[in-house]
Amino acid sequence: MDVPRLRRRRVARLAAAAVVVALLAPAAYAAVSPGSADLGPGTVEQPAGERTYVSVQGFHFAGYGQSKKPARLVAADGDAEPVWRFDGDAVGAVWFYDITPLENGTVFVTSTYPDGTVTFEYDPETDEVLERHDIPGAIDTHSVYPLDEDRLLVANMRETDDGVSDDRLYVRNTATGETEWEWYFREHYPADTDGGVDGDWTHVNDAEPVGDGDRYVLASPRNFDQVVVVDRRTDEIVMRLGEDGDHATLDEQHNPDYLERADGTPVVLVADSENDRVVEYERDCGDADPRLGAGTPPADCEWNLVWAVDGFNWPRDADRLPNGNTLVTDTLNHRVVEVTPRGEVVWEFYAPWAPYDAERGAPGSNGPTMADRGTGGEFTVAGGADDSPASRYRVADAIAAAGADELASTYGHVEPWFRPAWMGSWTFLAAVLGVLVALTWGVAEAVGRRDRLAAALGRGR
Repeated sequence: MDVPRLRRRRVARLAAAAVVVALLAPAAYAAVSPGSADLGPGTVEQPAGERTYVSVQGFHFAGYGQSKKPARLVAADGDAEPVWRFDGDAVGAVWFYDITPLENGTVFVTSTYPDGTVTFEYDPETDEVLERHDIPGAIDTHSVYPLDEDRLLVANMRETDDGVSDDRLYVRNTATGETEWEWYFREHYPADTDGGVDGDWTHVNDAEPVGDGDRYVLASPRNFDQVVVVDRRTDEIVMRLGEDGDHATLDEQHNPDYLERADGTPVVLVADSENDRVVEYERDCGDADPRLGAGTPPADCEWNLVWAVDGFNWPRDADRLPNGNTLVTDTLNHRVVEVTPRGEVVWEFYAPWAPYDAERGAPGSNGPTMADRGTGGEFTVAGGADDSPASRYRVADAIAAAGADELASTYGHVEPWFRPAWMGSWTFLAAVLGVLVALTWGVAEAVGRRDRLAAALGRGR
């Protein structure tokens, strides 16, 4: 008997066991004493004067959902305390997207289920769904905007028929069931845009009227890395910010808002999602009039970046508030924050899991542009509570600090989809490593004892 060899094996097993226990222990502790993974306040230095409405997308993929990551609507008071919540199960929805507060105190919601889209008006005072519309053919619609009592503006995506994209914008009359206007992306973009037509060609995630009336439609074809304004009278694109593949300007953005400076200069505020920032651009047409509806602008109009705040994690909505601050849905940090023009967090609401849209006050952005505030510049978001969900992304931060920015961005965007809501970032990484060490140990043991295993299997035949 080789005693030294047996001792070495025993020491190796004890060491492996100690490593596995050390790596898995934090996850075990978090499981029985989970940290904050529910709705609630973080930093509140400036209480809000109105309620904040939030749509929480939730987790649901290929028919699989998680009860700890539900789709829900929530409202927070001025101190970021939850006022009410409404779960997607009530309308058969597994995802929530756009939410629009209406003047009568209700909210209009866009939601989806595996086979279609349902929009509804919800009254939080009575906890009732007042009106519901199922939209045929809209499998995964993120944005439906109520133009009036009977007409809906729909951003329809993921519609492909035999290799031809049917992604479009259209107005549907819910009283008659008729389509009053439609605009197909394939008629205005070459088929090789974004690498060619596929099952999710445009991923148009937002459409809403801008300017006076509903003549002009602001739309966000996310996969084309651009924001456009379409004239419904001529079907022409009259404004375009960004272009396909120009990731320095926009990279798969969400939920743009159209603003105007006091002098009428067009401004676009947008969540530049894959760049992990919120940006504001101003339109410059030289000596020509840049304003919407001022006539056909020259081809050399350009957009100037006047303000940016980075350091978010896949933000998907940004609204300018009347006080000049910006309300941001910091999606993969599972929170909604109000930031000053310098990016300082003054109001923070935890909204796991994966908030999509947040609104406060009048629908959309209704505050001043940065130029009208006499400010601008580029900043990094700062502040937030120590136990904020944002503080749990230190693994990605550590990777970025090591100089691997692209890897850090990829890790920061992918990890939250797999990490349990109650587990911190470092704890999750330790758990993954613990499982890998345990599996490696198990394989090594199986290989080392293969003769015994083979003999045992032979006796069992």
